[in-house]
Amino acid sequence: MDKSAEFSYTFLEYELLPGRAQGVIGRSFKEDRMKKTALVIMAAGIGSRFGGGIKQLARLGPSGEIIMDYSVHDALEAGFDRIIFIIRKEIEKDFREIIGDRIAKAADCSYAFQETTMLPEGFSLPEGRTKPWGTAHALIQVREQIDCPFAVINADDFYGREGFHLIHDYLVEEMDETKPYADICMAGYIIGNTLSENGSVNRGICKMGAGSYLSEIQETYDIKKGEDGVIRGIDFAGKEVLVPEKAIVSMNMFGLPEKFLDTLIRNFPDWLREHGQEMKSEYLLPQEIDRLMREGKAKVRVLEDHDRWFGVTYAEDKALVERSIRELVEAGVYPRALYQN
Repeated sequence: MDKSAEFSYTFLEYELLPGRAQGVIGRSFKEDRMKKTALVIMAAGIGSRFGGGIKQLARLGPSGEIIMDYSVHDALEAGFDRIIFIIRKEIEKDFREIIGDRIAKAADCSYAFQETTMLPEGFSLPEGRTKPWGTAHALIQVREQIDCPFAVINADDFYGREGFHLIHDYLVEEMDETKPYADICMAGYIIGNTLSENGSVNRGICKMGAGSYLSEIQETYDIKKGEDGVIRGIDFAGKEVLVPEKAIVSMNMFGLPEKFLDTLIRNFPDWLREHGQEMKSEYLLPQEIDRLMREGKAKVRVLEDHDRWFGVTYAEDKALVERSIRELVEAGVYPRALYQN
């Protein structure tokens, strides 16, 4: 284990709230800790359901913040040392102007790029394919920048504070990288806290085993709450299923050991041989984790998160997210402006 390392990040104001600490990104707050951690934010996906716009860059906070601003704020507060953004090269200019440059003044930031042409030797992009290769492929692109346990999140999901603290503490205090399997953790959200008022959503519904370990992720589609208050969805076979309101779901917020990336790299060619000629197939992180669990090569501890998730799945969700953030600001959970001008 590394010797005690000092890290610092910048806050303009730092004050204790009941059971919480609140800061504005911008005065030095230091803490000694034995283990470094990084946060990887996946922002390369195409926002096809957001009216053609780049949904990851929509300004939703009262001072022009985007969802990623709040994720970075919460991650730094929880103790993460570094932020790595995975983006497409074509949005780099807008990304840096809207969020990247200002976060770089407050945190150790770097970039990785996901492009459809980034394939192992011997493989080529099928003619006509424009869809990114998926979240597991995106993670492969950060391998050279990762030298510690890390968390991964989606750019366009508002996770709340609790998940970042849960994941960070597991990475630092509980993760054992010497185990013969990948020691993984996951923030598990209550499905009733993750639904959209404006349409159906897809979720990975978690089946739990002993000791809060995940036994299976069941991909469920077209999930919504009916007028009778019952949550229904469609399973992989196309059959309607009832979903308990307290069911735990995955929102792609995982804590992973560094060497897990090597596993994704090794397995990608086999995946391409089977699915690489399909126009819309994706090498997805949740599916890879599920497969490794079934093979006995990974165990996933589920850390139950009680925060409400929200995000811009549909363009109509924008007003709801703006209102939700405003309510959190008015309640004192976040400052009105995360950054100093």
